[in-house]
Amino acid sequence: KKFCCDECKNRHHNHKSRTERIIRRRTMSVLEKNYEILEGLVKTGVDTVMLSDVLRLGFNPVYVTCCSKQKHHDVYGCFDITYTMTASRLCSISKIQNLSLNLQADSFDKELA
Repeated sequence: KKFCCDECKNRHHNHKSRTERIIRRRTMSVLEKNYEILEGLVKTGVDTVMLSDVLRLGFNPVYVTCCSKQKHHDVYGCFDITYTMTASRLCSISKIQNLSLNLQADSFDKELA
């Protein structure tokens, strides 16, 4: 028997679930802040920005939703916005167009495989 009683078992599992929810909520909060910053740059037509400038705005480069290697650099993503990051800059900031069409095509291709 791992727990002395049902109350202790429930308390343990509730605490574990609460901690996991808090971590997910904090992660989503950081990703949403990053997205707001990147979306603002895209809307104003900014393609390249100094990393120090976006860090001052609250951007956290550790949190991304995807990362892929393309030729000689890594491309990062925050939901439907992609960018390349160097030691001092964010470059090639752009929003993915027709994301829903891409997702539908991907799922269709997987069904055929």
